Amino acid sequence: MPAVPLVLLAGMNCTADLWAGAAPAGAMMPTLDRASLPEQVRQLSDMLPERFVIGGLSLGAIVAMALAVQEPDRVAGLILVSTNARAPTDAQRAGWRSWEARLDGGETPRDLQASILGALLSPDALAGRPDVVARTLRMGSETEERMLRAQLRLQATRTDLRPGLGRVEAPALIVSGESDTICPPSFHADIAAHLPSARLVTLDGGHLLPLEQPAAVGDLVAAWLARQS
Repeated sequence: MPAVPLVLLAGMNCTADLWAGAAPAGAMMPTLDRASLPEQVRQLSDMLPERFVIGGLSLGAIVAMALAVQEPDRVAGLILVSTNARAPTDAQRAGWRSWEARLDGGETPRDLQASILGALLSPDALAGRPDVVARTLRMGSETEERMLRAQLRLQATRTDLRPGLGRVEAPALIVSGESDTICPPSFHADIAAHLPSARLVTLDGGHLLPLEQPAAVGDLVAAWLARQS
């Protein structure tokens, strides 16, 4: 473990099970349950210790970057997995609105998770890893509707974080999945280009990389944390 606490944030419609087998023991795993990015950053800023290493996957990593941009002196390190620092597109905004409409129509977070399995997981995991498929669906089942609604609204308040990343002098580990169609490796190279001290790694897997490759992600994170401490 690093000398400062490690904080890991899950992605949208995901739970702490995302990090099982990939996170060091004792990591803090707050939930994302605020309806705007500024509000979520403020809530985490108030609850976290004075200094910390923070990481996340997808939306969780976006929140981690936003917090690091706002309070760079408190962040001892960044771990960014399967993510995107750019502002949302019109297509993304329309997709999040459609999910809210589907929730209004009676669908559940698990139903919505099931509808995008092909984007969340690599073809190999989807076809040959029923355990990973089951865990992905279970995370949807364990996400309360109110929390998913808050996360959808949080997504819509995102901005382009890249201009502020130059202020984050803490070392960063950036990990992408080779088969990730939501946040492809090029997104991660873009983030690395804006951070003063970044290590960029691509692993075999899809968007939910810690679920597909827990040992590889865990070993990578542990070795990187050991170097920082």
